[in-house]
Amino acid sequence: MSEFHEEDHIEGADIPADLAHRAVVDQKIIKPLETMNLQGPRSPKSSKSPSLKGSALPTSPKDVQANMFSQKVPKDQSKAQLKSQPKDPQAKKAESNKSGKSLEKSPMPEKTGLPDFIIRRNQLFDELKRKYDAELLAKEKPEIDVVLDLGLDKEGNPRPLMSVAAKAFESTPGSFLRHVDKEISADVVVAKVDGKELWDLDRPLERNCRVSYLPFTSAEGRNVFWHSSAHVLGEAAECQYNCLLSHGPPVEQGFFYDMAIEDGHVVKESDWAPLENKAAKFFKEKQPFERLHVSLPNLEKMFGYSKYKMYYIENLLPPEGSTVYKCGTLVDLCLGPHIQNTNKIKAFQIMKNSSCYFRGDKNDDTLQRIYGVAFPDKKQMMEHKKFLEEAAKRDHRRIGTEQELFFFDDLSPGSAFLLPHGTLIFNALQKLLRSEYHKRGYQEVQSPNMYDVDLWRKSGHWQNYQDNMFVLDVEKHKWALKPMNCPGHCKVFAHRERSYRELPIRMADFGVLHRNEASGALNGLTRVRKFQQDDAHIFCTQDQVTQEIEGVFDFFKRIYGLFGFSFKMELSTRPEKYLGDIETWDRAEAKLKEALDKFTSQIGAQWELNEGDGAFYGPKIDISISDALRRNFQCATIQLDFQMPQNFELEYMTAENAAKAKVTDAKAEGAEVPSDENIEPGKPKVPGPGRARPVMIHRAIVGSFERFMGILMEHFGGKWPFWISPRQVLVIPVMPAVNDYVEEVQALLRAQKMHADIDISGNTMQKKIRTGQLQQYNFIFVVGAQEKESRSVNIRNRDDLETQKMGELVPLDEALQKLKALRKERRLVNAI
Repeated sequence: MSEFHEEDHIEGADIPADLAHRAVVDQKIIKPLETMNLQGPRSPKSSKSPSLKGSALPTSPKDVQANMFSQKVPKDQSKAQLKSQPKDPQAKKAESNKSGKSLEKSPMPEKTGLPDFIIRRNQLFDELKRKYDAELLAKEKPEIDVVLDLGLDKEGNPRPLMSVAAKAFESTPGSFLRHVDKEISADVVVAKVDGKELWDLDRPLERNCRVSYLPFTSAEGRNVFWHSSAHVLGEAAECQYNCLLSHGPPVEQGFFYDMAIEDGHVVKESDWAPLENKAAKFFKEKQPFERLHVSLPNLEKMFGYSKYKMYYIENLLPPEGSTVYKCGTLVDLCLGPHIQNTNKIKAFQIMKNSSCYFRGDKNDDTLQRIYGVAFPDKKQMMEHKKFLEEAAKRDHRRIGTEQELFFFDDLSPGSAFLLPHGTLIFNALQKLLRSEYHKRGYQEVQSPNMYDVDLWRKSGHWQNYQDNMFVLDVEKHKWALKPMNCPGHCKVFAHRERSYRELPIRMADFGVLHRNEASGALNGLTRVRKFQQDDAHIFCTQDQVTQEIEGVFDFFKRIYGLFGFSFKMELSTRPEKYLGDIETWDRAEAKLKEALDKFTSQIGAQWELNEGDGAFYGPKIDISISDALRRNFQCATIQLDFQMPQNFELEYMTAENAAKAKVTDAKAEGAEVPSDENIEPGKPKVPGPGRARPVMIHRAIVGSFERFMGILMEHFGGKWPFWISPRQVLVIPVMPAVNDYVEEVQALLRAQKMHADIDISGNTMQKKIRTGQLQQYNFIFVVGAQEKESRSVNIRNRDDLETQKMGELVPLDEALQKLKALRKERRLVNAI
């Protein structure tokens, strides 16, 4: 069920995300015990769903064959009642090996022939598909206007639009590719209609529209390709194991599929080759991806054999049903879209396997997860393997251990112990941001770590986010550790009368936050439970919004530029379910578009539109950075919020003093004046005359410091720029006779607040130098009798190979001045 994607979000997003109904299972539903590298923190989601642990799981094809439809899981049973059923002995056996390591038994033999539940599922699909095809054939097929948008040419100029003859319910985006040059059509993965909706190449169009095409190299095209590859993996797994599939989405570096296998079988590396061989056979068969919309009752018939599919059907799908896709012998619940056929996949490889919990709940079934990756040509697979090798060298967990930056302990999972050198980096980042805060008019505050849950009820987090909060019972009352700062900042704003003259108020907070992430999602510094972030909230008037947004743009441009990050920007607009009125939303979106247009025109860039993906309380701009390996990470966020100021009844005095005078006169004349008695119970007060609500802008630049440090470790590969490096200079003597000069040089460097170490151990000079190089010191000063006498140093630059053998002789005072300039200017290049 591949469409239920896992969603990663930044820790800087401190408000619950869009709560509109979507057929999506996020990481609260499926959490791996072993996760992929650099999985970003997610934004708040709704409360946990009911457990399915212990529900009846067919343990053999015979069980299923006898009961495929007669033992369909009823709706009321699939939730609460399933939890109370006796635990399946096979599920117990699976639980005994949650680590995902191989059991000491022979590999599971390959199944011969498909089980009855798959055959009957596919027969039902074929029956419904024949009926649909007949209805489609009988439909009227009026002519429609279709325009092909072929994007940009090699020079970056827009290609001319192309009008093509088309008929509704007959013409497909794929049929138009014969009008397109092969250099474009050969790389097409999927179509896009009117710039909004991804569309299967073989799916008939239904209306006048503009059609564009996406290649594998685009993010959306790559996700569709990997989504389709996951279906092929699911087909191979069903044939290999006769298993019950759960879901299989694309992820950052490929895709995976989760499954329950009979007899508690655990996938082993020896299973990979048979699965890959089956997939290769399916590619040669050129299996088409067939799409079909199925009603809810027929979905229940089709997937009644699987409690996992039944959970999705009953809890996540709309009443009108959903689409399913057939690929070879696999029929899967799926929103799509997909590639045209399996022959598009030219390179396919299984990368690893692990165990995971269904829905991310340790009280639920243990499933097997298989990760894979696929490409439209073999050359890309080779390049991907090289990328993985380089990524492994840069893994922040490896660098953190080698450079003694941080560690974790099971006594406090998800909470990093920052060691002295790691703390130096952390403090350097905070110092950088504080210096920018001072220049940009931010005021730093500190707020409590623990609040009465009444605060979270008022903000809305308790209703939508309490499962991600650490809740404590103190003196028979509920409290919660804060997972975000925004409600506390609202209290700071409201603690006294505010005037329009004070606005904008830019309130920053480096306070400690806690989020109750599932244990299976914790991953080094990139997904933690305890963290700090460069959190800030701007309270301003409606007229100040554009100016403030532009100020934030300039802020993150400055910060990201220091680290050599490129970035892209995306505007997410009003979702299906939202708070407030459309006029307010339209006005807010217009302000963000205005700011984006102005900023991107200045830097010669473009921004992207992500329609319908805003938060429920306001539109937002997400900024993704690209690291040295061209991986994208969402760090900065800018979110407009009209709801929280209303929930906390935030107000300020406006410049309309005359209005207050009129109110006073009206009271004297006995006229009706708004009062608390006229306020509907449970509704916030409407600001009176001469008063207004501020707009609240949620803003983060680096997001979580811990996560940003992890990104930087991998971006620089452990070779830190001088200004942020925890090991800036290592001073080494040629002979013990100059140890006093070594200590003097160290003292002078430390007097300038530089991180300088010395090595006066009994090791050889060459070993000392080699150790310093491995520890990635920016500069190694080697001093002997000549250097002591001339008060100079012989400098070896970490990034300049020509200085590694002999170094460069530089007067000590000059070296100090050059190092001070290098640090002050925060240059990326390690040179003086």
